Amino acid sequence: MPIQTLEGNSQARDLRFAIVAARFNDFVVSRLLAGAIEALKRNGASDGNITVARVPGAFDLPVAAQKFAKSGTCDAVIALGAVIRGATPHFEYVSAECASGLARASLDSGIPIAFGVLTTDNTEQALERAGQNTTLQAQGDAHVDTLTGNKGADAALCAIEMANLLRQIG
Repeated sequence: MPIQTLEGNSQARDLRFAIVAARFNDFVVSRLLAGAIEALKRNGASDGNITVARVPGAFDLPVAAQKFAKSGTCDAVIALGAVIRGATPHFEYVSAECASGLARASLDSGIPIAFGVLTTDNTEQALERAGQNTTLQAQGDAHVDTLTGNKGADAALCAIEMANLLRQIG
């Protein structure tokens, strides 16, 4: 008997998504959110199958993501935020608890929660990972896809693939 290989695809047409996005560091998160929505739409998701919820900060993402995941209203959740290192250990606590909480919510619910939370050393790194490539923009490169380097778009693609894979598994 041959080995069976299951793999998700990138078709979002009949999938429902919840995006939970932090308001803190919105100058970065708004770019992640725009990238995630654009990636979902490019892969067939309709506006009616995308729900966005804003929460105060990255620490608040897990509880909202868990509520969506357990609600039965979505096939995948996309968590978006930006935690930028400062002079205190606050960065470590927030980023670790956010990651742990999102993983636990996904495992407890059985619904994929894509991790689109940036954890960077500085603002420049955060903006770069949100799709703002200052080098290419300075060069005026009009051929760069607007989603290139956007980790919100990457998280959305992960959510699509995982939702499709879990449907195959049953």
